[in-house]
Amino acid sequence: MVTLSVWPWESYGNLKYLLYAPLAAQVVYSWTYEQDYSRALWCLHILIICGLKGLVHVLWSVYNNMLWVTRTLRINPNGVDSKQIDHEWHWDNYILLQAIIASMICYMSPSLMMMNSIPLWNTKGLIALIVIHVTFSEPLYYYLHRSFHRNNYFFTHFHSFHHSSPVPHPMTAGNATLLENLILCVVAGVPLIGSCLLGVGSISLIYGYAIMFDFLRCLGHCNVEIFSHKLFETLPILRYLIYTPTYHALHHQEMGTNFCLFMPLFDVLGNTLNSNSWELQKKIRLASGERKRAPEFVFLAHGVDVMSAMHAPFVFRSFASMPYTTRLFLLPMWPFTFMVMLGMWVWSKAFLFSFYTLRNNLCQTWGVPRFGFQYFLPFATQGINDQIEAAILRADKIGVKVISLAALNKNEALNGGGTLFVNKHPDLRVRVVHGNTLTAAVILNEIPKGVEEVFLTGATSKLGRAIALYLCRRGVRVLMLTMSIERFQKIQKEAPAEFQNYLVQVTKYNAAQNCKTWIVGKWLTPREQSWAPAGTHFHQFVVPPILKFRRNCTYGDLAAMRLPKDVQGLGTCEYTMERGVVHACHAGGVVHMLEGWKHHEVGAIDVDRIDLVWEAAMRHGLSSVSSLTN
Repeated sequence: MVTLSVWPWESYGNLKYLLYAPLAAQVVYSWTYEQDYSRALWCLHILIICGLKGLVHVLWSVYNNMLWVTRTLRINPNGVDSKQIDHEWHWDNYILLQAIIASMICYMSPSLMMMNSIPLWNTKGLIALIVIHVTFSEPLYYYLHRSFHRNNYFFTHFHSFHHSSPVPHPMTAGNATLLENLILCVVAGVPLIGSCLLGVGSISLIYGYAIMFDFLRCLGHCNVEIFSHKLFETLPILRYLIYTPTYHALHHQEMGTNFCLFMPLFDVLGNTLNSNSWELQKKIRLASGERKRAPEFVFLAHGVDVMSAMHAPFVFRSFASMPYTTRLFLLPMWPFTFMVMLGMWVWSKAFLFSFYTLRNNLCQTWGVPRFGFQYFLPFATQGINDQIEAAILRADKIGVKVISLAALNKNEALNGGGTLFVNKHPDLRVRVVHGNTLTAAVILNEIPKGVEEVFLTGATSKLGRAIALYLCRRGVRVLMLTMSIERFQKIQKEAPAEFQNYLVQVTKYNAAQNCKTWIVGKWLTPREQSWAPAGTHFHQFVVPPILKFRRNCTYGDLAAMRLPKDVQGLGTCEYTMERGVVHACHAGGVVHMLEGWKHHEVGAIDVDRIDLVWEAAMRHGLSSVSSLTN
């Protein structure tokens, strides 16, 4: 029996999808060499139904993760973390199982293979299917489900796997052991086979029931109360005929009640109905119009490019839970995503992208509906600033403590690193933060002790200035690459007189041909990298990161920090960052919030605060994730 708790292809990973190959091969073979296409058509139907079942789950997942739509109706307010996503990674095992069983039934029952005997539609078949479902599938599932919970052995070895997902999600619906899904195959299969054996089956019935069965399973696990309470008040009988997401969520919370498949009638008959089911459902619906808890912290991000826009939890949550890489199979979605981008450019405003909780502080990421290239279009800058300003004012209105500007949202040429908004709205209660103080601290703490000379590109930028001034105070000679004497001298004069000689202006890359520590704040071509001597390490704060052209050199990642271990509900990777890791400017905002600092962090970086911010980050459990890569 214990073997029924694991899948036979569990060790295959994604190679399990090769098990669909015989069905596809049968379709091709029959159409090529056989005159009777019945076998090929049934194999094709099985493949299509499997694809549609998967699509139902994906679309429900998309809806569930569209937080700007569903947040006010969520039943369990917690986020789905990476651990749960990994646990549910192979949620579609049951679809493969159903494909195998369906193909076996077709091969063992030649009469079912005759396509001419099954019409496209049969009303009697629908009636027969409903009768069999209500009189067989519903009571059988209820009895077995209740038994699994009341028998410690069966629950521990077979059903606890399904309940180990702390936050219900559409993918949770199919995430169960082999034994449970074998039972579900019987529960879902008997009404279809029974209708066909009675001679009233139809193609529409097979497709409709197979898809609707999964649709209702996903509905029960979606964690979003989609039904209006007024519907059940107008038609009270519906309370016994269809369950709600709240109804099933109570089963996952308390586990001793609400065992039904889809019809609460059987919980009423079995005296296992949770008395709070409908009152809680009404409470959640009524509360959807009320003001929800305001986040303590907001990270205001933006899109990078069209392809990376698909690295979002409301597209494919599994991919969003991993660091971003270009996936070629997503290329066909590029035109659609591009059209969505154009629509967002015209109509959208900043929206809730993801969230997590840190020490009872709600932290959210909001997305400005703009992509990287748009920040460099002169006619688009005003619209972008309007979007950022609107997000800051909304955060201020709802009581956010800190809002941190990501990447190009704090571009100096765009808004002076956030200074524009602070000066325009001097009475802001929300603290506007660019987070670059911690970014500078991360880069500086990556530089090994004992380094006497560094080469700095992007030397007169906000970060470049802070890095140069910090290093010169510690007696490190800084070769600042800049063509502007005026900007160089302005930064040099900010340094204490006794350290000004440590800042040296250079105008060509060959000036660093003997320097093995390069700090890159401006894109480097392979030719420019070639001036670095063998053994050079490239620290960088340039977006996008430079190409790893030199095999005899090492390259650092963008400045980032790992969030504390007690972070909860974090299931999305921030662009190319590892799980649990965020860009340093994001972490800088988190530290600002945890420390309760009351000042804005905009404009130029205060060099005197770099060590203070770093120490605060360490004190709150954040850690550096610097790494060397060839």
